[in-house]
Amino acid sequence: MMSLNELWFLLIAVLFVGFFFLEGFDFGVGMSTTILAKNDTERRVLINSIGPFWDANEVWLITAGGAMFAAFPHWYATLFSGFYTPLVFVLLALIGRGVAFEFRGKVASETWKKTWDIVIFIGSLLPPLLFGVVFACLIQGVPIGEDMNMNAGLFDVVNVYTLLGGITVVVLCLVHGLMFTTLRVLGDLQDRARAMAKKLLIPLAILMVGFTVMTYFNTDVFEVRGTILSIVAVVGVIVYLLAAFFISRKRDGWAFGMTGAIIAISFTSIFIGLFPRVMVSSISDAYSLTLTNAASGQYSLKVMSIIALTLLPFVLGYQIWSYFVFHKRVNAKDHLEY
Repeated sequence: MMSLNELWFLLIAVLFVGFFFLEGFDFGVGMSTTILAKNDTERRVLINSIGPFWDANEVWLITAGGAMFAAFPHWYATLFSGFYTPLVFVLLALIGRGVAFEFRGKVASETWKKTWDIVIFIGSLLPPLLFGVVFACLIQGVPIGEDMNMNAGLFDVVNVYTLLGGITVVVLCLVHGLMFTTLRVLGDLQDRARAMAKKLLIPLAILMVGFTVMTYFNTDVFEVRGTILSIVAVVGVIVYLLAAFFISRKRDGWAFGMTGAIIAISFTSIFIGLFPRVMVSSISDAYSLTLTNAASGQYSLKVMSIIALTLLPFVLGYQIWSYFVFHKRVNAKDHLEY
């Protein structure tokens, strides 16, 4: 039977996977406002395409952090103190991005709009880059001592492996966002989004293969969970080929589902590789944080489980309802406020 520790590890993994699936296309669309859009009207169409969703999608990250704090306080403390600088930049980027969405259309000035367009682009690029770096660090290992404190230098966090992980997540979110765009807009913008996603498939494949190979040599996750990760990798390849097939056939809904599945598989594999650890110590595996030594007491986990299972259906129901209500496509003739 699954223990409460394992249950909460699973729930936190689901929350992070859900965040990257949902906020991933938000990040991709945000980057597309600079990379794909040719004029102000197209930028407004792209921003409006995620207007009803982006803030609700970020709730998944807040919930994951809250669940981590309550269920695994030592994991939360070590992670957030050890990665304080990159996570502060993530927070500032998300704040700036949200402010830019609201302020961009408030003044009829090209300079004003271009300034906020830059903020949207940086606020959409920086979080997936930094999250990719942090998650790569989690499986590569960081210097965690016996006292559970992480004392990492710059090159413990920023190195070839972690940067490759960050860049891979950025490109993956961009492709995912482009496919979301094909579902939300019409005409030339839709065609160009699909064409750009198709062009990015080969670079993305190279990045993902390179990261997987480096993961094999730079971490112990294949040694610890080799069999299941090999199966996941095969499934990932099949899903990737299906994504390419559906994009080439202009089956945008299926293609979006496949790019989302690639994100889900990628981050699920990280949590599979970590289990039963939550953070790997590069000093000694004896100092790694695990589901046991990083967890709250059993009574706390039991109370949290009851509350979570009671409220979760309402939260999921609301978000599904909001996607249903705002499912119509956006075009230049609609009222555009951004």
